[in-house]
Amino acid sequence: MTSSNGKRKQPSLAQLRAFAAVAEHLHFRDAAAAIGMSQPALSGAVSALEETLGVTLLERTTRKVLLSPAGERLAVRAKAVLAAVGALLEEAEAVRAPFTGVLRLGVIPTVAPYLLPTVLRLVHERYPDLDLQVHEEQTGSLLDGLHSGRLDLLLLAVPLGVPGVVELPLFDEDFVLVTPLDHWLGGREGIAREALKELNLLLLDEGHCLRDQALDICREAGREDAPVTTTAAGLSTLVQLVAGGLGCTLLPRTALKLETTRSSQLLTGAFAEPAPSRRVALAMRAGAARAAEYEELAAALREALCALPVRVLEAP
Repeated sequence: MTSSNGKRKQPSLAQLRAFAAVAEHLHFRDAAAAIGMSQPALSGAVSALEETLGVTLLERTTRKVLLSPAGERLAVRAKAVLAAVGALLEEAEAVRAPFTGVLRLGVIPTVAPYLLPTVLRLVHERYPDLDLQVHEEQTGSLLDGLHSGRLDLLLLAVPLGVPGVVELPLFDEDFVLVTPLDHWLGGREGIAREALKELNLLLLDEGHCLRDQALDICREAGREDAPVTTTAAGLSTLVQLVAGGLGCTLLPRTALKLETTRSSQLLTGAFAEPAPSRRVALAMRAGAARAAEYEELAAALREALCALPVRVLEAP
């Protein structure tokens, strides 16, 4: 569409951001909440974009919002434009001064409660001008956010094996067996992994990387079936199910103190060496403008994490 002086009208970033949010959520209220815009303003921005482009982007019904064929094609373009603008802003921040401006950190739920106190304290003391914004999400959502530019840096379990993502390993930590008070393995040391073949093991819901790690450990122990009878959305609920006698579970050592002190009906058992373990790392986009900052932050974190029950890794 052209204006009265013959020039083609340009969509605004606000219009593209509104449309991209609706395309992702397919719901005006959820989309408005996601980008901090009122619902009427969001609807108006999308309508203005449709007028500017001269195409219908959405099919609106009383029950739901659908993308039109044109909307599906242009949503991809809109997200690419927003990601490019995000990269431009990131580059400008990096040029201005290191460790200033916004840093959007994504963290998985099985890491966040146990490492964030250390991370936040480090940032507060060493990088006071850094505006750290934390987003707790599952691994798949975090990687989508990193690729789209919605997130800058991730703190999660690795290896990821994802092209375009650079991992900065921080530490390894062992898994511990958590059992009910009367369980025959409760309180034991040197437990063989093969014992997992006989246990009623409780797991997190699908989508949690810790669930996948637990299943991998079971397969390594020779267990072919997936021990899924009861699942939980978080580690706190999982541990309470164990305390109630429904089975056993695996916890990373960083979670042990916080999660097991809430109940007197639990015991822990340690596996024989080498114990099953997980690796936790920072992850960034390959070629990130602030890569040097993220590597420095990783080095500072390795120092700060020495007080936790983990094996801190050397810088790669």
